[in-house]
Amino acid sequence: MPGTIAIEVEGARVDVRPTDIRRTPQAGEAYDTVEIETDRGTTVCRYYEAQGTRVGVVMVGGTGGGFDTPARGLYPRLAQDLPNHRISALRVQYRHPTDLVESVFDTVLGLRYLESRGVTAAGVVGHSLGGAVAIQAAANVPAVRVVVAVATQSAGTEPVAALAGRAAILLVHGDRDPVLSHTSAEEVYRRAGEPKRLIVYEGAGHTLDETAESLYVEVKAWLLKHLPGTLV
Repeated sequence: MPGTIAIEVEGARVDVRPTDIRRTPQAGEAYDTVEIETDRGTTVCRYYEAQGTRVGVVMVGGTGGGFDTPARGLYPRLAQDLPNHRISALRVQYRHPTDLVESVFDTVLGLRYLESRGVTAAGVVGHSLGGAVAIQAAANVPAVRVVVAVATQSAGTEPVAALAGRAAILLVHGDRDPVLSHTSAEEVYRRAGEPKRLIVYEGAGHTLDETAESLYVEVKAWLLKHLPGTLV
């Protein structure tokens, strides 16, 4: 990873210096724990490696923190399945899950880690706040080719317009989301360029548990369609 990583979010520039990276296998698990130490703290990730691949996906949650996931385990399911299609997966835990800027920094660190492992084309999947985080991270990392925003907020998603022609945007929302209205996804969709797709599920709430199976199929298909060199 480079000596200093610079990101720009909401007009603010943040410079971060990684100081150490530790990768630790986890007995009985499909992932290794990766800890990226920086001068702003330690970002912890779960890394599901596809050997020899040049394609990877980073997955991030919302303000709940930890390794949270929408849709009845969407992220761990994807993370264990994607390596079968020659895609490495990295789940990132935010250090400060209610802070957009710091969460973008964590996500960019994850993307840079994948690059250090040989990844040249990446996707980012984010839920809730993570939708805005995914878009901001994509704007900061040219290797990102796919963005999936699940039940996204609209605040902080302005850079989506600049991703036109470079990153394929999938927006998914439930029409009974009590936390963030599906109009947020519709607004982001209007500002996004092609390729893009919007899915609004009838009767689904903020975590989209009601449509978990359909959501899994749609997200996986979008990633496989728009990431180069995958096995479909």
